[in-house]
Parts: sequence; structure tokens; C-alpha cells
Amino acid sequence: MIAGFGALNLDKIYIVDKIPGKDEEGYVIDLELHPGGSAANTIAGLADFGVETSFIGKIGSDEEGKLLLKDFLRRRVDTSGIVSAEGRSGVAMIFVDGEGNRAILVDPGVNDTISFDEVSKDVVERAEIVHMTSFICKNGLDSFRSQIEVSRIASGVSFDPGLPYVERGLEELKPILKNTTLLLPNRRELELLFGMDYREACIEAINMGVEIVAVKLGKEGCYVTDGKNEHHVKAFSASPVDTTGAGDAFNAGFLYAWQKKKEIVDCARTGNFVAGKLIERVGARSYDGIDPENIPQL
Repeated sequence: MIAGFGALNLDKIYIVDKIPGKDEEGYVIDLELHPGGSAANTIAGLADFGVETSFIGKIGSDEEGKLLLKDFLRRRVDTSGIVSAEGRSGVAMIFVDGEGNRAILVDPGVNDTISFDEVSKDVVERAEIVHMTSFICKNGLDSFRSQIEVSRIASGVSFDPGLPYVERGLEELKPILKNTTLLLPNRRELELLFGMDYREACIEAINMGVEIVAVKLGKEGCYVTDGKNEHHVKAFSASPVDTTGAGDAFNAGFLYAWQKKKEIVDCARTGNFVAGKLIERVGARSYDGIDPENIPQL
């Protein structure tokens, strides 16, 4: 079983004519509502691919929380690790232009407040690996601290830090990194975190205790290494419609192949394939029809 631990957000996706800069205006073409949250998107993908999944997180006592829970139940994700509290559920306002570019504003709501006492130890113990992504940490550090504790007791950890955690700095992330099995950042995040070229940063991460690093390179595909073998894996051709959740989709593909004990290069190819297919649809969980077992040759 693969468990996720991260923010649960309702994505309000605004399709716009352009993403405005400072003092600029644009207009909304359409609005769509989709369940989101980085780790949650990855777990949704894995569930759709037939993997046994569970999730650890927190929702508010509102309609957004009910929608988030309903989507997981529909996908047969075990929700026993999701707790509910008075307050607002997380919301992400996502602005997407005609070229698939995006800008995001996040209201974390109760996401930041899950204490270690509220974490389901049963879910952690049953999981082969716990996939963790960043909390915004604007309403407290409880969730971040809980992830540090989970990294110490989990059988395996998959970690996609995201910019909110990268901006916290390397020292604060070391307690998680030293217990990380799979590190899944993008190039910008990894280079900011370590202050060096991503290839050199991979070596530093592995020396710190990470077993495998897969660096997302956008249109260039990805770079993956276990410290002994390294591969630059090309991206599959795609016609982007919405890049929201592309990194989460890569994580879903990579983890899908990893739990099937495939070689790291095959994990990377699967991640690239799933991400390339997802960005051709609107929404971070539009996995219908994507088959991670049917990957064409480049």
C-alpha cells in the first residue's frame, strides 16, 4: 500500500485570457472545480491505476471538505487517515491561460494544523512508502513537524518538497531528507535547496541518506540517479492544455513503477509518460484512460 501525507485543497481553476502581472487586468473565460493538493493528486492517480492507497490529511467542516472526501471515496482511496475539524478546508485558486501557463494562490485552511497525535499510525505502519509533499505553513508548523515524525517511523518515504519547503532551507529539511527513499523535486527546487547544479545536488542528497533522486526537467524530461547509475530520460511529446498537477502526475507514474520493482530508468519513463498525458487535459486528477503499463517507445 502507498499512503500520501500532504495538503487537501479544492482547486478552483480559472481559465483566463492571460495571467496578469502587477497592475494588469484580464478576464475569466471559464471556472472549474477539482479536488487537489499535491500528494493527494498523486494518490488519486495511483488509485486510478489500481494501486492500494490511503491518505493522511485534514479537512474543514464545510462543503469543500465534503467534496474532497467524496472524490477519494469514489476512487476507493482509504480515508481512515483523514481527520475533520472546525474551520475552512484548503482552497487553491489556479489561473490557467491558453498556453497552459499557470499562477496559484492558496488558502491553506486547516491543512497546516494536523498534529502528530492526529496522524493515523496504522496507515503509516501499513504503507510500503509514504509520499509527502509540502504544506504552506502559514497557519502553524504542526503539519510540517508531523511529517518529520512520520519520516522517522515510516518503512519508506517519497518526498516532493515543493517551493514552500525549499524556501525553509536545507537545515530544516534534513530530518526528512535523511529518511527519504525517493526524492522527487524539480530542477529549480533542487538547485535552490542545495545551491548548486542539480546533478551535484543529487550527489549531496544521496550522501545525506536519500536512496534515489528523480529531478523533473519539464520539456527536457527528467534526470534520475541512485548514486551508482544515472539516466537523462527524454519527455514524451505532448500538446499542453493545463500544466496543473504535472509534477504530481510524474510522481504517480514513478511510484507506480517503483512499487512494481522496476528499474529506475523505467520508473522515470513511466513518470514522464503519465505527466505528458495529464497535461493534455484540464484538472490535476484527469487520469481517465492513462495506462502506465502501455508506454510507447520514444
